[in-house]
Amino acid sequence: MKLPGHDAIARQADEHLVTHRVKLPRKVVERPIRQVVKRLAMALLVLAATAFIVWVDRDGYHDNAGDGVDFLDSLYYATVTLSTTGYGDITPVSDAARLTNIFVITPLRVLFLIILVGTTLEVLTERTRDEWRLNRWRAALRDHTVVVGFGTKGRSAVQTVCATGLKKEQVVVVDPSAKSVDAATAEGYAGVVGDATRSDVLMRAEVHKARQIIIATQRDDTAVLVTLTARQLNRQAKIVAAVREEENAPLLKQSGADAVITSASAAGRLLGLSVLSPSAGMVMEDLIQQGSGLDIVERPVVKAEVGKGARETDDLVVSVVRGHRVLGYDDPAIGKLQLTDRLITIVRVTRGTQSAPHNRPLPQD
Repeated sequence: MKLPGHDAIARQADEHLVTHRVKLPRKVVERPIRQVVKRLAMALLVLAATAFIVWVDRDGYHDNAGDGVDFLDSLYYATVTLSTTGYGDITPVSDAARLTNIFVITPLRVLFLIILVGTTLEVLTERTRDEWRLNRWRAALRDHTVVVGFGTKGRSAVQTVCATGLKKEQVVVVDPSAKSVDAATAEGYAGVVGDATRSDVLMRAEVHKARQIIIATQRDDTAVLVTLTARQLNRQAKIVAAVREEENAPLLKQSGADAVITSASAAGRLLGLSVLSPSAGMVMEDLIQQGSGLDIVERPVVKAEVGKGARETDDLVVSVVRGHRVLGYDDPAIGKLQLTDRLITIVRVTRGTQSAPHNRPLPQD
């Protein structure tokens, strides 16, 4: 595979240049500008209502200028009263006007101040609250899963790992597209907007503390660069990457990926199997879709199974993981099951069935 030169990579980064930032999932709220406009409209409505009330009872007010109180005077009185300026040049003199000030205009003044002060405080504290929430999130984040790319592959991958019991709070999505990250946060995942080939972007995703890294980028060369960067930052994490072309899979493994999935070849094999046997294709589709029907899971050997053969267990065993080897269920080398073995089995999904989301990589012989 030919990787683009430094200049080509720089141009690509410039085209997708987005100030990298962390986005945490939050409740759906209105945009700040819309909130300010709405509150300003409420304040103007309170002002207009107060001016109208004063104008209706204008005969109960006295203007020091000696003129009668018209609508402009009513609006002026409402403005200085609600803002607590109170020049005193227009005052209520009748009992009705004073009662109206006590029971109507004073509550409106309080409401007006609440709207303005509340908006100001919210604008001033929004940045501080976000920074505090972000720092708390970073301090609590450990052994999480980082998903690079939130397209079709990335979305399916994160849905699969969450179906095995991983909490959404333990998933961080990294994508150069702000819209993709917004979609991820809307589903409950934390997100980082930025180019994952840059180490500072991955550091914002706390990749150095991650347990698993899923790389589902659109380009194979990008996947290689992300894998190299991620492996440099985290030597212990399990890295699984997807490539389009099968010839690029060895390069991904050399770059530090524990497992490489060729998306085009895998889809082609499933298509061919479905042509030869539609039922077999349905079964395979069911197996790779976690959380429904039949699931393929990895679990440890229990004490009751020690000393038995792979076919003597209650579950349907397809492989046995022993040390650094994956042995087929009919491999004579299995012999009797050992307590340190792990079984890859096919089980029917029930409400309590879950597979561990943090299994270590399974290298082949």
